[in-house]
Amino acid sequence: MSAALRNYHARMQRVLDHIDRHLDDDLDLETVSGIAAFSKFHFHRQFTATFGLSVHRYVQLARMKRASYRLAYRDTQSVTEVAMDAGYDAPDAFARAFRQRVGQSPSSFRKAPDWEPWLAAFGPLEEARNKLMQRTFTADDVAIRNVPSMRVAIMEHRGDPATLGATVQRFIAWRKSAGLHPRTNPTFNVWRSERRPASPVDYSVDLCVGTDKPIEANGEQIRVGEIPGGRCAVLRVIGNTDNLEVPALYLYHTGLPSSGEEARDFPLYCQRFAFFPEVPEHEAIAELFLPLK
Repeated sequence: MSAALRNYHARMQRVLDHIDRHLDDDLDLETVSGIAAFSKFHFHRQFTATFGLSVHRYVQLARMKRASYRLAYRDTQSVTEVAMDAGYDAPDAFARAFRQRVGQSPSSFRKAPDWEPWLAAFGPLEEARNKLMQRTFTADDVAIRNVPSMRVAIMEHRGDPATLGATVQRFIAWRKSAGLHPRTNPTFNVWRSERRPASPVDYSVDLCVGTDKPIEANGEQIRVGEIPGGRCAVLRVIGNTDNLEVPALYLYHTGLPSSGEEARDFPLYCQRFAFFPEVPEHEAIAELFLPLK
């Protein structure tokens, strides 16, 4: 890629980062084009040509996605407050737009989200964010660490990844009832299958929270387990931590072979440090751990 194209992509990436960081602000065309130092007379077409979405639709989708996360995973805000944060002056206008986008009312989505229409609704947003070059990693990004063992409470997700959101919702509600806050008790995902197995029913991931406390299941299917200690290849990822396939494949394809190390008999897992929507999506942080012999 030429230096000019890299510079162009970097300027466009600054725009996406600014939008993510300022979803509560007035994101008019003049402001957003100024972030990239492009003329406002041409920026609209430049943005659409790069991302496949207009600036206005991109901002709408980003605000609506954040609203959907707050509805499904956070109960500290009322539907009216979520609507106002999404840029709507009235809850009924937000409800109409949300139903049109997701197929459910905000209150219905909060109680029982239907995740397959949700995935389809926000697919264009993810596609837009993937238009720029995929993130690249180097050997300097990979550290070899001795990791202590961690006792964890586990909620298993087994089956179609399209229904993972419902398991995440139950997991968040359970750990809240158990008093296991992310600030005091670390969050892990242990992947026991491919991200997209040949049959969706074979998808398998453990949602885990580190704790030494006695476990109160509170009606959920929770078991106690351990993430074993030992040497691991560790890769830190900032931004877009919903999909960690690219950094995972880097560890397997380049990081592991070039290091001369061999993988241990325990699955790839990650620890999540900063979560969307508490932080803008490009500031979410996770670390991937590839256990080594």
